[in-house]
Amino acid sequence: MRLLRLAFCVVLLSGSFAARAKDWQEGKNYFVIEPARFGWMPSPGKVEVTEVFSYACPACNAFYPYADKLKASLPPQATMTYLPASFIPQEDWPMFQRAWCTAHALGIAEQTHDTIFRAVWATGQLATMNPSTRKLMVPLPTIKDAAHYYSQIADVSEPAFLAAAQSFTVNSLMRKADHLVMAWKVSGTPTIVIDGKYRMTASSAGGVEDLLALVDYLVKQEIAARAASTSGQ
Repeated sequence: MRLLRLAFCVVLLSGSFAARAKDWQEGKNYFVIEPARFGWMPSPGKVEVTEVFSYACPACNAFYPYADKLKASLPPQATMTYLPASFIPQEDWPMFQRAWCTAHALGIAEQTHDTIFRAVWATGQLATMNPSTRKLMVPLPTIKDAAHYYSQIADVSEPAFLAAAQSFTVNSLMRKADHLVMAWKVSGTPTIVIDGKYRMTASSAGGVEDLLALVDYLVKQEIAARAASTSGQ
């Protein structure tokens, strides 16, 4: 898994030639999810673009400025969502999944998203890896550590965050996230999923800029298909 994430980082940080729309190949550049599983954070009438990520994932940290760029570039008929994965417990992914789901339940996930990446990988308040030894921190950050940090960067108290973190709402959201990761056959992060139908990565697209172009292409394809379906009714 670490080699896979390293490969993601290499692709993310390397340049690539932009592919034209006619060059995109199903089964190579993007993969059809069968059956389609739509509905992580759906907005009525909008195409959902979801990044499967973890704050503890180094490739996701390299990618988040591009994710911001992708979000800003989406047409009005599309929306960007984020799904936290938990499949590497030894690196604290389940804790960060709970932290994101809690922040979402409290309405502060979007405003704190980039800041949490910086707390893990830049400033070190929630670091999972010792920058000197390049080994995992012992102990790893806990949900209490996350609650304390969120209380410093958002309008929420540490006790309120911790109470929400153990709520039925957050536990249900975590189960839904894990279910969709399996249903979408996501094996690494960051992965982009469109409308629960198409799965792709920077590696499959040929580079990070190609990934953004591929998402744009498929989103516009979905918008056109919906428009055609509506006009035909």
